[in-house]
Amino acid sequence: MDKSGKAYWYAVLKLVGVHLAIWAFVSYGCGIVFASTLNSIHLGGYPLGFWFAHQGSIYCFIILIFVFAKLMGELDKKFDVHEQ
Repeated sequence: MDKSGKAYWYAVLKLVGVHLAIWAFVSYGCGIVFASTLNSIHLGGYPLGFWFAHQGSIYCFIILIFVFAKLMGELDKKFDVHEQ
């Protein structure tokens, strides 16, 4: 594999790692670990920790999917491996 191929896969793995870290923080951190602290804040009449555990992590995951697709498309164009 040439240097551009290694650079491409490094960038892809970095992007995947960042997205997985954000997803883990939101779903596990905000929904479980920091839930008692977040419950002092209310969103739509519900405690924020409860909201993250039940719906917020799902919304965050959906947003991450669209952001990942956009960034991956830009990364493919940058390394000239995009589809026509």
